[in-house]
Amino acid sequence: MASTGSDRPHCSYFPYNAKLCINGNEYAKCQLRKRGIAFEALDNGILSCEDPKALQRICDGLDERKIDRLLRKWLARLPHPFDRRDRAAGFRYALSILQAEFALTQVLDRPVTGRIFFEQVIRENLDIGRPGQVQLIFDRRVNRRTPGRFRTRVITEGVTPSLHVDYKRSRIKQYHKEGQALRTETTINDTRDFGVGRLLRNLPELRRIGFAANRRMLEIEQISHDCALGEDAFQDLQRPRHVDGQRAPALRFADPKVQSLLQALVMFVFIARGFTNQDLRQAYAVLLGLRPGEIGPGRMSYELRRLRLHGLIERVPKTHRYRLTNLGLHTALFYTRVYSRILRPGLALVSPQAPAESPASLQRSFRTAEQAVNTWCDQVKIAA
Repeated sequence: MASTGSDRPHCSYFPYNAKLCINGNEYAKCQLRKRGIAFEALDNGILSCEDPKALQRICDGLDERKIDRLLRKWLARLPHPFDRRDRAAGFRYALSILQAEFALTQVLDRPVTGRIFFEQVIRENLDIGRPGQVQLIFDRRVNRRTPGRFRTRVITEGVTPSLHVDYKRSRIKQYHKEGQALRTETTINDTRDFGVGRLLRNLPELRRIGFAANRRMLEIEQISHDCALGEDAFQDLQRPRHVDGQRAPALRFADPKVQSLLQALVMFVFIARGFTNQDLRQAYAVLLGLRPGEIGPGRMSYELRRLRLHGLIERVPKTHRYRLTNLGLHTALFYTRVYSRILRPGLALVSPQAPAESPASLQRSFRTAEQAVNTWCDQVKIAA
């Protein structure tokens, strides 16, 4: 924001103030084009760049001196009330900071997994707006006299959720940008929140505060598990696997044969002492609704080979017995518990055949939501 400045008395409302708005991301794009450096753009950001170091130098070069020169350049072209004698006497426009945003954009090499990761971050960090956490993020003491509402806000406008943390009149916003990057941005609406003056010469200190807050936000946030690893592990089981030239068919979740096979593996007796081909095929046949002798040794050898190549079982040395690996135990428990405790009962509740009068049924909630959508469509004359 440009304002008048002088050591002489002057009218506070004339000449009128003006706003100078600079978008650092668009400035960087213009400089990259000018230098012939290839890049891929995001809306208000950059996805990739041929020369990342040059891009960083361009961003660092947008300092208070360059911004002030930009103001003087346009003042030389636009009419304004100060002539040469006024400026010589000390009457001139000076820049002060009305608002400053400092953003950290972390580009994701696997956007879908990134979205899953960020939604998990939101779920597990709903307490990040508490005074103790805010104190760590902004590196400022927070006590009962500190103004502002200490809260975590999750905004789900559209399909992209965002996480907001406030400190006085400043805030940090975090969101999944265009499905391709994680954006963490600190917006300072009043420099005095941090004991810093408004004049442009204080921009370096504000940059330090803003970028440090972004980093501390990421350091404080916690997540109970690596979503990328979980997604990879799950998808590996859904696809055929090749090990040393051998092909192992997929172990697809909810496939009746796979579910029965893994359910047989978690029988207590098998976990405790392992199992043979004959042991497992008898239990497997019963779970498939067959008689114990209806599955032959050859069919069971095929299943054992599939489990072994996926790393779920291993052969006990110098024996014909097998035992579950840690991965095998965890996978078998996951498949069987999710299917029997979540998927099967959940689908039963939302099924059209579910009794609507049942207090445990989700059918009424779905029906209420459907009626609300239909009513809204009728009101605005939209054919559903």
